[in-house]
Amino acid sequence: MVADALAGKIDLIVTKSVSRFARNTVDSLVTVRKLKEKGVEVYFEKENIFTLDSKGELLITIMSSLAQEESRSISENVTWGQRKRFSDGKVSMPYKQFLGYERGQDGIPKIVEEEAALVRRIYGLFMGGKTTCAIAKMLTSEVIPTPAGKEKWSVSTIESILTNEKYRGSARLQKFYTVDFLTKTMKQNMGEVPQYWVEQSHEPIIQPDEWDTVQKEFARRKALGHSYSGNSAFASRIVCGDCGCFYGPKVWNSTNKYRRVIWQCNNKFKGEHKCTTPHLDEETIKTRFLAAFDNLLDSKDALLENCEQVRAMYTECSAIDAELANLLREIDVVTELTRKCVEENAASAQNQDEYASRYSGYVERYSAVKSRIEALEQKRTLRLARADAFDHFIFAIRNIETAPDSFDDALWQKVIDTVTVKSNGTLVFKFQNGIAIEN
Repeated sequence: MVADALAGKIDLIVTKSVSRFARNTVDSLVTVRKLKEKGVEVYFEKENIFTLDSKGELLITIMSSLAQEESRSISENVTWGQRKRFSDGKVSMPYKQFLGYERGQDGIPKIVEEEAALVRRIYGLFMGGKTTCAIAKMLTSEVIPTPAGKEKWSVSTIESILTNEKYRGSARLQKFYTVDFLTKTMKQNMGEVPQYWVEQSHEPIIQPDEWDTVQKEFARRKALGHSYSGNSAFASRIVCGDCGCFYGPKVWNSTNKYRRVIWQCNNKFKGEHKCTTPHLDEETIKTRFLAAFDNLLDSKDALLENCEQVRAMYTECSAIDAELANLLREIDVVTELTRKCVEENAASAQNQDEYASRYSGYVERYSAVKSRIEALEQKRTLRLARADAFDHFIFAIRNIETAPDSFDDALWQKVIDTVTVKSNGTLVFKFQNGIAIEN
């Protein structure tokens, strides 16, 4: 409409009120002035204002300011209401685009079994070794609609399903917040405003321990340092003892009845040095894993006790926390000293060499403290991640009395870190608790 008015197609614009015309003073005045230049008048019914009147612009300024404050007030009230619901642990979901749940009684999420089966399948495929890209292609080829009703599945959609805590029956609230009430700009919450974690807020589709295992597998794949690829639980787990490269699947006799899949070093025939480690078939890996796991269970009670002690050691971060607290206080002190230094230099004439020296000293001190803080935070994160690994390992074997008769993908993912293949054919199974068993 404004474009038509500026093009000379409209002489008068009638609007109900200033608050309906624009959300802030600047937008109102800029638009009104553009229209005035073209001889187009705007009439605001509620305020009885004609913009071509000599008093119009002053009144527009006043009324627009009031409208902007009204918008701010409404936005703050809405924000307060949302944060109150968050603090009360009330969970909401975008049900129209959320796979597996619908709004139930009293607003509590209710499982939609048909959709939940697809969610469980996605988690199963991922833990079976499939990449998120492979899962997306598979679901697209099967003409299964996405949560938004689209035909093509994207990697980001699969990753969102695999990492969303609501599938474990929990909810992290206020992941994003509104930065500007006028533009409605949203920003990921990195600690600027409170977040809330609600445990057991609704019925889970994926059991918490399984969901935690998936998050751990996500982190492992990202930490590999290269693109993860695999259609098997063995992908990026079996390591060549000669060169340190991962084993990958290879198909032998692909066109005849002797067809079989074997695993061998991906770098076996690359370069001048040829790896001497042997190839393995999947049945051999599975059988020897079960034997190694059975060996591990022989001293289960002592093993669990040791794991609990190591886990407690890793979770003990009081010394790190105390040093971090001291460093954060030092950051505050250095920041204040720097601020005063700049203010003094701005307020009165200073020896600029002395000022530059003081300022540089504060910056160097700040940088050193900041680097130490980052190093400690990384150390703390690694310790807690290691403790998490022990938690998953303890949970996986606590209720197992004997090794299972058949290979279980989920058990393999939970307990195995890597399997190293030696030149003589020996397999070294390194478990998540650090114990290595040769078989």
